[in-house]
Amino acid sequence: MNKVIVIGCPGSGKTTFAEKLNKCTGLPLYYLDAIWHKPDKTHIPREAFDERISEIFATPQWIIDGNYKRTIEVRLQHCDTVFLFDLPTDICLHGATGRIGKTRYDLPWLETELDPEFKVFIETFPEDTLPYIYELLDRYKEGKQVVIFKSREEADEYINKMRCKNEDNCF
Repeated sequence: MNKVIVIGCPGSGKTTFAEKLNKCTGLPLYYLDAIWHKPDKTHIPREAFDERISEIFATPQWIIDGNYKRTIEVRLQHCDTVFLFDLPTDICLHGATGRIGKTRYDLPWLETELDPEFKVFIETFPEDTLPYIYELLDRYKEGKQVVIFKSREEADEYINKMRCKNEDNCF
């Protein structure tokens, strides 16, 4: 495990898992939200985003946390390990609303409410995005470790079973 992507519905626990994985493995962690978003709630140009992802690909080890459907395929082509969070919609909505008002290092502003458009994205993720992800996983699974979590507890169990490089950082 050297080149890892963590994907799934917003609010599913991807970022929390990616952070724990980073602490256990020492692999550098990159947040797509932190790359894409600017503090003024705009975003960088697509070309700049794609260039930054290509720069990450050029390094020998990484964890990339985030969806960004437009770039999932290219990330699948470059990774050796995939963690997919396929959790129920109500859990994801609860996760997304639970972080409102909390400072996040992966987002350069404080969310004060659940954006209605973002809520719809979460609600439609199982029908609109998840089938596409599974199709891509089927296409690019050869030679990759693919782990699918159906609950946050499964993700926690996975981390707990890992042998951490730094025992002080184990959970």
